[in-house]
Amino acid sequence: MPEISRFYGVVVYMFFNDHVPPHFKAQYAEYEANIGIESGNLVDGKLPSGKLKLVQAWAEIHKVELMEMWNTKKFHKINPLI
Repeated sequence: MPEISRFYGVVVYMFFNDHVPPHFKAQYAEYEANIGIESGNLVDGKLPSGKLKLVQAWAEIHKVELMEMWNTKKFHKINPLI
């Protein structure tokens, strides 16, 4: 599972042959969640609310880049939220 980004203890991954809708995985401590790329909403799983808000802000900033990565399956690192 390629790591896309890491910030504030959150690690972001994407499986390139995963199910729709387009999403990425965010992991923090014992929590893991799937986040929809287009909506930024929680698809399933759990994250603490503060971490979820950080992940959603990061996803909004990088939405176009995330969709391009999902569609082309060309992995690259994405800048963290700072």
